[in-house]
Amino acid sequence: MLTINVTVLLAVIVVLRLRRRTEARSRSDEKLTVIIVLALGVLIAPTPVGRGILDLIGQLANGVSQSGR
Repeated sequence: MLTINVTVLLAVIVVLRLRRRTEARSRSDEKLTVIIVLALGVLIAPTPVGRGILDLIGQLANGVSQSGR
């Protein structure tokens, strides 16, 4: 249960950071955002939500590759 709480907190932080104007971001600020998003991905991956996202992306990629044939 602790993982879900940390994940929700990181998701809120990511949303708040991405709502800021692009011109106001420094290079170090962008690097910090990337690190936070990567940590969020690591926390989401082993959960049922993460598996669902992975399945959805896999189905989309499969559909795109089949439509190209």
